[in-house]
Amino acid sequence: MKLSPISLLREFLIRFGDHHRESAAALTAVEARELENIFALLVLGSFIGLPSPPTFLAVELLPFMEREIRILNVRAEDAGDMLAEMCGMLGIDG
Repeated sequence: MKLSPISLLREFLIRFGDHHRESAAALTAVEARELENIFALLVLGSFIGLPSPPTFLAVELLPFMEREIRILNVRAEDAGDMLAEMCGMLGIDG
């Protein structure tokens, strides 16, 4: 059974849209992960010498930041090149 040009074009556009949605979702996940890291560094920055919020505020937030601290620890162990990761997500070859 031969498909008409209209149905072929429709199928192409559907697959094209699906691919771009998947790419955007993956990029959004990477950005969310980086924002979590930035938040943890802002709150706990005094441990590495960055200016931070008052100590009492950081101590009050500490019980709620267990996940962020674990992520921060894993990211420190696996410290990769974030720019290279973002370029890879966007399909930019250097």
